[in-house]
Amino acid sequence: MMTVPFQVRAQAAAVRAAYALPGPLRRLIAGAPVRRDGQELALDAQLLLRLQKTAGTELVAAGGVASSRVALDLGRHLVSGPPIEPVATREVAIPVEYGELPATLYTPGGLPERSGLLVFFHGGGWVLGTRTSHDNTARFLAQRAGVRVLSVEYRLAPEHIFPAAVDDALAAFDFAHAEAAELGVDPGRIAVGGDSAGGNLAAVTAQSATRRGGPAPVFQLLFYPTTDASRRRPSRELFGDGFFLTDAQMDWFADHYAPDGVDRTDPRLSPLLAEDLSGLPPAYIATAGFDPLRDEGEAYAERLTEAGVAVALSRQPDLIHGYVNFLGIGQRFREATAEAAGALRLALSRS
Repeated sequence: MMTVPFQVRAQAAAVRAAYALPGPLRRLIAGAPVRRDGQELALDAQLLLRLQKTAGTELVAAGGVASSRVALDLGRHLVSGPPIEPVATREVAIPVEYGELPATLYTPGGLPERSGLLVFFHGGGWVLGTRTSHDNTARFLAQRAGVRVLSVEYRLAPEHIFPAAVDDALAAFDFAHAEAAELGVDPGRIAVGGDSAGGNLAAVTAQSATRRGGPAPVFQLLFYPTTDASRRRPSRELFGDGFFLTDAQMDWFADHYAPDGVDRTDPRLSPLLAEDLSGLPPAYIATAGFDPLRDEGEAYAERLTEAGVAVALSRQPDLIHGYVNFLGIGQRFREATAEAAGALRLALSRS
């Protein structure tokens, strides 16, 4: 486990102190309210962006892939908060053709056997992120939804380009269904979910499993998913700079995961472009108002609805991309994530 440098611990203390200030002082630091496209940015989100700018931190570090991965791992200490308890964890090895796929099973305290399960895929543009970066997100969803969560360490680009992550995601779902008894879950109540690129993998897994026949997820929990790598939508122009995830970073991620030679209209990369979306499991799709990915997530919700799939689309109009990772600061990020956990609880409750 990486030792947290003193500088990062000091920055984390400064962030906590900033969010503990009275509202007027937080507003003074954050600046005048930001309004765009008929929406007003939440103070919690605006303060985070101001602190990020002051510290000079970026989601993608100038040094490239390796330094960006280190920066993300360290940055989580600023925003994720202390581990949510009581939640038990155990390591799980998923057998795949090339060896084993690591995963972590989260079980909230007091949860009986044969619970529902969320197979969770972390975000990070298919290039960054780990189970560790999303540890508290998995803990929060497990505890608030009253389910087990299997968080999967799928292969990342550029070492493993498309469709490696897709293959891993489907293998993880199949393992969860086949080993449901050993995991302590009900095989008839297994959902898939994820944030950003993880939401993309969850959507693709739901499509692939449904189309092949046999076991398929019963629910999709998609946080601001990437759904179309083939075109730009207005939200990329509106929110592509200054709101955490940038337009340039989106290109950087896509170029690593789907370099030249990859067909970006392939539904396994762009699930929005699948010809037939009928028969897919119900979905909760969350988008953030100030997110370059907002429009493609909402376009996917619209297409699912048109195909007769039950969809709850929830735009969080005052938030930014990545909010499920900011559970340790302010209140607004936890409120939005708690809404999604409530949808998951309802979807996987016993009928």
